[in-house]
Amino acid sequence: MKEQITEKYFEQLFKQYFVPLVAFARKYVTDTDSATEVVHKVFIKIWEKRLEINPDKGIKTYLYTSVYHLSMNHLRYVKKFDGEPLEKANSLYTESGQSNMEFTELEEKVLNAINTLPDKCKEVFILNRYDELTYQQISEKLNISIKTVEGHITKALKVLRIALQDEQPVQKRILLLIFL
Repeated sequence: MKEQITEKYFEQLFKQYFVPLVAFARKYVTDTDSATEVVHKVFIKIWEKRLEINPDKGIKTYLYTSVYHLSMNHLRYVKKFDGEPLEKANSLYTESGQSNMEFTELEEKVLNAINTLPDKCKEVFILNRYDELTYQQISEKLNISIKTVEGHITKALKVLRIALQDEQPVQKRILLLIFL
């Protein structure tokens, strides 16, 4: 029978590797908070897959490889959005001469539109656009097909387009850059 990661073993792993993994992630990501977040995600992933991972087969390598890959994903996301989607939209919005108050109103419309989505659709959209998960990762995490993930994203984007159809062209272009 294959060994499994027990709660006690997981706790030992966390105590032994958390700080070194954060230092390792720090080589790739720009700040300690992001590095800590990356390492937390790795440990969450390990706990979620604890029944599938054999602790006797290179757990240290698995940890460091996972941190490296999530760090690279984080960097790609930061490069793509330069922060959270709404933060990026705000900077583009204010650069276009619009006020923060106008942006806050627009942000509220976006969030209200997202909140009107069915629960699963909303969850998929947030995992993709905010948590930067790929369709494949969402599919695995939620135990749904990639086609279902695509359907949820398509539906969410359609709802956002409809909710924002009355916005001015500048606002629309900024939001399209960020979300759509």
